[in-house]
Amino acid sequence: AFSKNMSCKSTKVAPSVDFDHSCSDSVEYLTLNFGPFETVHRWRRLPPCDEFVGARRSKHTVVAYRDAIYVFGGDNGKNMLNDLLRFDVKDCSWCRAFTTGTPPAPRYHHSAVVYGSSMFVFGGYTGDIYSNSNLKNKNDLFEYKFATGQWTEWKVEGSLPVARSAHGATVYSDKLWIFAGYDGNARLNDMWTISLQDREHACWEEIDQSGEIPPSCCNFPVAVCRDKMFVFSGQSGAKITNNLFQFEFQGHMWTRIPTEHLLRGSPPPPQRRYGHTMVAFDRHLYVFGGAADNTLPNELHCYDVDSQTWEVIQPSHDSENYVSRYGGEFYRYAIKLLSFFVFVFSQMPSGRLFHAAAVILDAMYIFGGTVDNNVRSGEMYRFQFSCYPKCTLHEDYGKLWENRQFCDVEFILGESEERVLGHIAIVTARCQWLRKKILQTKQESSEDEGAAGGSKDMPAGNRPSGTQPLLEVSIREAEAQPFEVLMQFLYTDKIQYPRRGHVQDVLLIMDVYKLALSFKLSRLEQLCVQYIEASVDLQNVLSVCENANKLQLDQLKEHCLNFVVKESHFNQVIMTKEFEHLSTPLIVEIVRRKQQPPPRVYSDQPVDIGTSLVQDMKAYLEGSGFEFCDIILLLDGHPRPAHKAILAARSSYFEAMFRSFMPVDGQVNISIGEMVPSKQAFESMLRYIYYGDVNMPPEDSLYLFAAPYYYGFSNNRLQAYCKQNLEMNVTVENVLQILEAADKTQALDMKKHCLHIIVHQFIKVSKLPNLRSLSQLLLLDIIESLATHISDKQCAEMCSDI
Repeated sequence: AFSKNMSCKSTKVAPSVDFDHSCSDSVEYLTLNFGPFETVHRWRRLPPCDEFVGARRSKHTVVAYRDAIYVFGGDNGKNMLNDLLRFDVKDCSWCRAFTTGTPPAPRYHHSAVVYGSSMFVFGGYTGDIYSNSNLKNKNDLFEYKFATGQWTEWKVEGSLPVARSAHGATVYSDKLWIFAGYDGNARLNDMWTISLQDREHACWEEIDQSGEIPPSCCNFPVAVCRDKMFVFSGQSGAKITNNLFQFEFQGHMWTRIPTEHLLRGSPPPPQRRYGHTMVAFDRHLYVFGGAADNTLPNELHCYDVDSQTWEVIQPSHDSENYVSRYGGEFYRYAIKLLSFFVFVFSQMPSGRLFHAAAVILDAMYIFGGTVDNNVRSGEMYRFQFSCYPKCTLHEDYGKLWENRQFCDVEFILGESEERVLGHIAIVTARCQWLRKKILQTKQESSEDEGAAGGSKDMPAGNRPSGTQPLLEVSIREAEAQPFEVLMQFLYTDKIQYPRRGHVQDVLLIMDVYKLALSFKLSRLEQLCVQYIEASVDLQNVLSVCENANKLQLDQLKEHCLNFVVKESHFNQVIMTKEFEHLSTPLIVEIVRRKQQPPPRVYSDQPVDIGTSLVQDMKAYLEGSGFEFCDIILLLDGHPRPAHKAILAARSSYFEAMFRSFMPVDGQVNISIGEMVPSKQAFESMLRYIYYGDVNMPPEDSLYLFAAPYYYGFSNNRLQAYCKQNLEMNVTVENVLQILEAADKTQALDMKKHCLHIIVHQFIKVSKLPNLRSLSQLLLLDIIESLATHISDKQCAEMCSDI
């Protein structure tokens, strides 16, 4: 058994690796290529740029090429710069890059991108900031060839983008794309592109943009992910927003991604800011720094492009600063005298703006910027990404809802008695109101069956496959369309984002909101309110208000009334035809609200956002779903009740079995290939299946390493975590448990690794109580390893110590 004093919370993980799904051998044995691993989400402070190499700076650019970061331009607080610095990420060393030809004039707020083996610098602000002379924006384009160090200006004929600075730039499909910026008089939101393939025939082309085009802005970053360009936040005059926009290169179409965070059940987006950085890695966008409402935050925000959710990345524990790690009166005294020593010893970057960032392999590098008191920084920081395969829990349950396979309940809705199929396991896990309704219906069915002489006491899991009829549950207070939206929420924790502002869609979500109130689904209530309030506009506000009045949804009605009587809205609303047809009591309310607005009521009560899909499925596995189990899993002869729909949703192995090879007795023997996992490892696998949990002791990871292949999970996320769990967490304290698991699973290289640790730490291992419980064969393996690796002298010393 796994020692109880071992805690999964303190385990480390390493960067993930790619797995070859086509390799059938990987099911049969485990190969772990041990080596130096960097802890994920770890910040490291690298050597700063020495003053004799280059000045501290901000408003510069950095690009990544091969194993080096190149820094160009910026300002040091007194002068604009046009030097080119090179940082070697392997040697962690700085130097001036070799250059020939005429470089761009000193500048800042320019852009720099890499295409092929060249860096391209466009635009920026030039002149002498010290004497405040010759200051102007540029629209020139320079190329720097990394191989030769040659600077060359591209002389382009025809139309040119207006000169600008603080713009966004990226490379896609062999072209340089320039967006927005500041021309010296106004912010821009135009877009230009130029092919970088053929210098002789290159020409600038203005792009005809469509969709929800971002407002004119500057001091914002752009990043390309999933063949789309993303723009987040930025400065537009006095207005700073935290909007996230995506641009589709193929159709030149912009879309604003909703930031109503509760609509997607995720943390809120970063607060509005400018002067920040954003880089893309895997399916994520990482936002760091910037000036946010007169503060310089240093949280790292991450946006998942696939799930469209934000989160704040929690740095690893070893990102802590050296002062707290080593302590000491000298350091504490130094900090009291010189506050900037915090930055000297800290592994995490302080808040800053006008810094620059680039990605090399699986790490982000951040250099420079303006920190507190307008000080320019010469620091370089490295952040280790993680690229675990994404959790498919919500998608897997969503597919179960869409396919309607293995349904065991049919809801009969409204006066029209429309029918909607579902799964008892999901519905009873997520909604207590529907759970009571289902239990009541089952009890009534059992009584009817008992009166008819049926076998009411037979467990559902023991009934022959295909003989169990659908449970019919009547719900008169719900109509089919809003109920289906509610069901989609139960399976996925979100609702399909309707057409923004479309009256019929808003009215539909109001009906869903009414159901959420009746069924006491707090999380869904909040999603609906967030959506409706964000969708109310001048065209639909009266329809929404009237419907809210009809449905007695006071919170939404109050929002609409306040929207109507706003100074900028009132005249436009009352001049519409819809206002003429409004009910008299509502017209009276609007007029009175305009004449005498009610006092604002502030509530400090926390909003109940309800429980999430993960929380509900966790509780369901831990016991709340026991009475709805309909399948028995047998682990080495020991029964473990479970739920067919959940197993089938998450595993193609179970899905195929329940569809075509369902055992007559409703019992399934559990193994992973030919190996039967330990009870503890089996419970770890069930946690992964039910709610996506990947925390487990290292020895469980050995048992479950091949599980994604055998059970047909949607991706190899579990395997990636298993591998990293083993790589980072084999210790003297748990090495004997892992040795046993490695022997049982035939993970020969892991067994060899454990024996290596045992030999070199034998004094400590010999005192472990688990050593006495090892099998005779494993003890012989240890003795053989000791004999192979330890000299006669060492053996004698060891015996005397023991």
